[in-house]
This record gives sequence, structure tokens and C-alpha cells, in this order.
Amino acid sequence: MRTDVVVCGAGVGGLAAAHALGSLGLRVLLVDKQAEPTTAAKGEVLQPGALKILSEWGVTRRLQERGALRLSHLVARDPEGRPQMSLEYDRLPGEANWLLAHDYPAILAALADGLAPTVDFRRGVLVRGPLRDGTGRICGVTLSEGGPDHDVHAALIVAADGISSRLRREAGIEVHRQEYPHRLVAFDIHDAPPTEPDFSAYVSGRGLRLRYPLPGGRVRLYVQTAPDELRGLDKDGLLRWTDRLLSEVPGLAPLGDALPAALDSRQALPVSRFLAPRLAAPGLALVGESGHTVHPMAAQGMNSSVCDAHCLAGVIGALSGDLTPSGVDTALRAYESERLPNLAHTGRTSHNAARMITDLSWAGRTLGRRAMRHTGANSRLRYTVMHNMAGLGIHELSLLDRLHQVGLLPDPRARQLPAWA
Repeated sequence: MRTDVVVCGAGVGGLAAAHALGSLGLRVLLVDKQAEPTTAAKGEVLQPGALKILSEWGVTRRLQERGALRLSHLVARDPEGRPQMSLEYDRLPGEANWLLAHDYPAILAALADGLAPTVDFRRGVLVRGPLRDGTGRICGVTLSEGGPDHDVHAALIVAADGISSRLRREAGIEVHRQEYPHRLVAFDIHDAPPTEPDFSAYVSGRGLRLRYPLPGGRVRLYVQTAPDELRGLDKDGLLRWTDRLLSEVPGLAPLGDALPAALDSRQALPVSRFLAPRLAAPGLALVGESGHTVHPMAAQGMNSSVCDAHCLAGVIGALSGDLTPSGVDTALRAYESERLPNLAHTGRTSHNAARMITDLSWAGRTLGRRAMRHTGANSRLRYTVMHNMAGLGIHELSLLDRLHQVGLLPDPRARQLPAWA
């Protein structure tokens, strides 16, 4: 079999890549080893930068028609719920100046429903490994679909097969994953009382407690825990753990009656970060979590995956149908050159935001809390951080900005918006 593109993996990155490349009129084979979409608690909040792209694709409209919620603010709160730093997204330029929340399977479905007719989407297909031509260039993949393995040749292979990407390893791209010293436990809380339409991170003595609404009157709650904190707890032990959680963070008290019913559906998630040193090899592009991952607190992972796909389609589209090996590889070098600096910046921004709340060391808590308070009181820095997190551009904080952030120097421009805003 021969096609133009094979996309391996049907998470947000893979579906976005298939959507964008299929929209160019290319023949795309999209495969995923899972017979059904994942139901994991992940990737539920979209940032304005990604929403701008998804709006062009018609995906934002489909999500809103299916009950997606607009969130107006990203707020860091103290345990009682008082705002310490509020990023007011409605102050951003453009029409998509808000966050959008929906379940991960619903986001996958909205992307899948918009695939071009030239996209062949198959589930339950295992990618055995890449094919190479006489020069060593990747020129296809070997697939298993329940019968004998068969080869598919293509001008471009897109690796969207996740953090443990087999295709990335086969291409010789090594990554160094840095594990955070904690886990996040996710709760899907039903019949919760109405909450504010925002993305709220509560800062407690034991780390992050993250809350945001989902469609159907539900609330997603993430709780930072030690790796083995919940291991071996019986029902009574879990209820005692819940009581302690609510007593430590009174701002979450409204969830108290509904939280116990969500204990059985909890998901414990390891947390790590990495950025691959390369995003391409001859014939192969890395998209989404095969190439990078960040702490989920900053709501960047899914958004970066959408931007990867958009950028990849842009450089491939510029070939005007010249899918020769040399043409594709030139485009892949342009893709890597454009995306790597953006992803490095996103990684730094996400790590700094996560560390501000999740670092439980004495120094980390002291600096993190100071940075949160001073950033929250500084209109210029607050807008810059929000603009960066929204995915609308890169505006690095200078050393002087960092000193303002931790309160070591007063900022005479604190009440002003940045000059570029």
C-alpha cells in the first residue's frame, strides 16, 4: 500500500495532524492501537492560541455545540479561596480570549468528525516499526491489523504515539524525562454545586489542588500527592484522607458532599516533563507527546500538540505537492526550526508555573508564594505571563522582571500593560 502520509497515534496530536494534512488534499492514513478512545482525565482545557487554530478548522464550534464551557479566568488562590493571582483572559486581544473546557473524548470526537474525506482512520492497528529505504531514510511503516503484517509506504510518517513513542526511539531520538516528585490524583465529581467559571489552582501546605468545571454539572479536581500517599487505603482511610483535604483547603468545602462519591473513579497520574532535542528525522516528524510533555497544571500539552500539527501542515503545504524525499525533508527541517524554540519556551513557562505551587521545599514555597503574590499585583507581568500561557506569542521575562516578580526590586511600570500589548 502507498499513501502520502501515515499518522501513528490518534490522540489530540495525531488527530490534529491528520485533520491539518488531510485539509491540504493529501491522502492520510491515521492509525491507533486502541480499539476505543481513551477515557483518561487529560487534556480538557484549551488555550486561546489553540482555539484560534481549532476555530479555523470548525472544531471550536462543534465543541461549543456539544456543551463545552468557556472559562474566563485562570486563578491562583490561597486555601480559603481568596485570589492571589488572577489571569483575566477577557483582557487578551482577539475573539478567542477565553479558555474552553470539555472532556478529552469529546475533544477527540470533535477533531475526528472534521477529518477530510482523504483521511482513512483505522483503530486497533499496531505499528510494528518504520520502514527504511536504501539510504536509511524512513519511508513507511509496518502495520498489524489482526492478520499478517503488511507494509505501508508514504512520503511522510508522523509519530504521534505518545510519551513512550516507539517511532521516536527507532529514529534514534533520545529524550531525558524529568519526573516530578509527586503524582496528581484526578477526581470526576458529579452533582457538584455550581462553581465559578474559572480554572482555579489552590495553594496548600501540601501542594496543588486544581479545580475547574466540566459539562453536565461536573467538576474536575486534581490533587497533588506523594507517590504512594493513597496506596493501601481502604474506604475509611480514603474518607479520612478526603476530610483532611477539605480541612486544609476550606475553599473546596462546597465539593465536600459530592467528593466521596468520586473516590472510586479516581485516577493517579505520574507527572513528568521533557523536550526532544530533535522533532524530525528524514521522513519522520514528531507531534505532540512523542516530542514533548509538560506539567498539566499550566494547561499547555494539548494546545502545543495542536500548534505542532498546524505548523507541520504549513511547511508541508508550502511544498505545493512536491512530496519528494528532498522536499519533505526540507519542510521537516523548517518545522523543527520553528517549533523547537516555541516548545522550549512553553516548557520553561509551564515548569515555572508548576514549581510556584507544587514545590514543597522551604525555599520553593517561599519563592513560589512571593512570586505569585508579586506577579498577581503587577499588571504588566501578569499580562505577560497570561499572554505566554495563552499561546499568543513569546515574551520572555528578563532578569529584571524576575527580580520584580519576587519583590526584590520595585517595578515603576507595574500598573501599565506591556508596551507591545
